[in-house]
Amino acid sequence: MSDQETKAIRLQAKRSQNREHSVPLYLTSSFMFDDAEQARAVFADEEEGSIYSRYSNPNVDELLEKVCYLEHAEDGFAFASGMGAVFASLAALLQSGDHVLACRAVFGSTHQLLTNILPKWGITHSYADANKPEEWESLITPATKLILIETPSNPGLELIDLEWLCALKQKYNLILVVDNCFATPVLQTPIDYGADLVVHSATKYFDGQGRVLGGMAVGSKELIAPIRYFARHTGPALSAFNAWILSKSLETLTLRVEKHCENALQLAQALEGNATLEAVRYPFLPSFPQYALAKKQMRLGGGIITITVKGGYEAARQFIDHLQLVSITSNLGDTRTIATHPASTTHSKLTEAERQATGITPGLVRISVGLESINDIIQDITQALGKVQV
Repeated sequence: MSDQETKAIRLQAKRSQNREHSVPLYLTSSFMFDDAEQARAVFADEEEGSIYSRYSNPNVDELLEKVCYLEHAEDGFAFASGMGAVFASLAALLQSGDHVLACRAVFGSTHQLLTNILPKWGITHSYADANKPEEWESLITPATKLILIETPSNPGLELIDLEWLCALKQKYNLILVVDNCFATPVLQTPIDYGADLVVHSATKYFDGQGRVLGGMAVGSKELIAPIRYFARHTGPALSAFNAWILSKSLETLTLRVEKHCENALQLAQALEGNATLEAVRYPFLPSFPQYALAKKQMRLGGGIITITVKGGYEAARQFIDHLQLVSITSNLGDTRTIATHPASTTHSKLTEAERQATGITPGLVRISVGLESINDIIQDITQALGKVQV
């Protein structure tokens, strides 16, 4: 990762005549031309240059250059949010009559997109279980155009073997889109396995401090071209200010993610065997069902653990309510440790059957492990667990 660390810090927009060390903010809606001929040439793509910040902006361009480098991608587009990146990518690449094969465990809004929004335009989907690789191929139809996955998944941390899945998508000439939000390019680079497109909620680990929203889609020039066309004319572009924040945040991404992983592993180890818990899940715990795959595919185990509190929702509620240090919010990837109850918040719009199918039980709590002292994190969570009465 040493070269990536350097590039995340040193790649930056061209300096102005002021010779600034830190790239300035380009808070402008449009850009000027020297004359009418230059305006014509830039609009005709005969000359490079910014036109309008909905199309491109130096701050956004700098961020894209960094993310493309980190993810080993050729090109990309930056969006106002992670779901903006997911929707625009699917809308740009799919046509009425197309079919999407997705992993069953997806983010709640991605589920809503697949089940309630895309069907309005005649786009259908099927879900496959991450732990049942034999069923994936049987769900591919002549209409299947694209595979969409999260690995690790939100919130259950299910993994999908990227090497195996890339071979499958190549066999059927499908587009593979990987949501790499939980892992970040610090832990895995799906394009190296053969993935075609990588999407991110940059709101999470890319920012890392819960300040701004952002989304990214990066991949081959061929795939990004229709996504860029769609996004330019529908308007979900990332603001220059948010791009500036995110680009600065990437300078510390590796340091932060490695510390998140270190703290998460120590917390998971400390909680294993806790009498109040039914289960502790973390990819780099030997007890994790896909531990071997995690070690093969990821450089470290990530910053998220899940715990299942004995006693269902009431017990989980008591645990969350007794937290003193840990934040109660729906975000993740923050410097501050966060506890979320998916069944009643981020995945509450799923039916009970849909939640059960993805392992989202009433007692499940997702913990995004922050950068505080690990001793303080462990102390707060264990004291809260100790006050659960069911």
